[in-house]
Amino acid sequence: MNQTLRHVFYIDVLRCLAALAVIAIHVLGPLRELYNVIPLHQWLAAVEINALMRWAVPIFIMISGALLLQEQQPFNLQHYLTRRVVKVVIPFLAWSVIYALIAGYSGQNGSFTQFITIIENANNEPTWYHLWFFYDFIPLYFIIPLLALMIHKLGHERIKLLITGWLLLTLVNWLNIETPLRVNIVLYSGYLIFGWYLANHTPIHTRWLIVGGLLAAATNLVGSWYWSMLKDGYSSFFMGYKTLNTVLIAGMIFTLCKQYSEQIPLYLKPVIAHLARYSLGIYLLHPIILIPIRDLNNGVYDWFGHNIVAIPFITCIVFILSYGTTRLLSSWNLTRWLVP
Repeated sequence: MNQTLRHVFYIDVLRCLAALAVIAIHVLGPLRELYNVIPLHQWLAAVEINALMRWAVPIFIMISGALLLQEQQPFNLQHYLTRRVVKVVIPFLAWSVIYALIAGYSGQNGSFTQFITIIENANNEPTWYHLWFFYDFIPLYFIIPLLALMIHKLGHERIKLLITGWLLLTLVNWLNIETPLRVNIVLYSGYLIFGWYLANHTPIHTRWLIVGGLLAAATNLVGSWYWSMLKDGYSSFFMGYKTLNTVLIAGMIFTLCKQYSEQIPLYLKPVIAHLARYSLGIYLLHPIILIPIRDLNNGVYDWFGHNIVAIPFITCIVFILSYGTTRLLSSWNLTRWLVP
């Protein structure tokens, strides 16, 4: 594929969908722990939406694989570090400090000492819940140049063997079978290669990938309900980002967007492409908008009558507000670097 995927429309669609799905997961976050606290049908609405949205983070990683692994020009370390790595690391560090300030000074016992403690622990614990992603994502930038070299040396059949092995590893991880390969950098690197492969090849058995994704989604829905009833509480067994069910759903979403995004009405394409430009900024700042919403004492979810309505509506509202704030920050030279 000679054209750069950076300007392919379905990548924009994937970015927007993944951003919406991440926001939905964070919108429903406080509700999934309320088993036997709120009515079962209200609780199930949150848990089932959660079960269907877990492909969001893997899609972001697959997009990176699709965009970066296909670059075949000579590797320039300085350009790569300044244009790729630093562009993500600096905003991550800045937002870590911002969220540490929010966490340190929130509540009645907020203090500078608490802020410093949060910063001191940030080497192992993110300062806010959504920043965990960067602890696993940033190391992948140091793997990508090596993977790019490797996959362009391997033949098509060997790459398929590599992906097959990774799929088996995600199954092993899901079943909690111990192996030294069950480490994040290996499991998440597989998403990079998977994204590159789906972007550059049309799998012979595309239909089976879609069927597998639909079966995995159905398994998530039924399994999340059944496992929670069995445990008499919320179960995250079907929610893993590094498990076979999530891989199949993410592969299905990627494939469907690649095949059918061009059928989106022409007047909507510039809008989607525009929103996609701000997806990283939306990811970074949307939890600030969610702070008063996630406080159950404010009763925001109750305004909509039922969680099956509240979660999608709040997700869309937060997405729009996050986009507006991101665009505003990106328009000022002083803050543009915060939302690359």
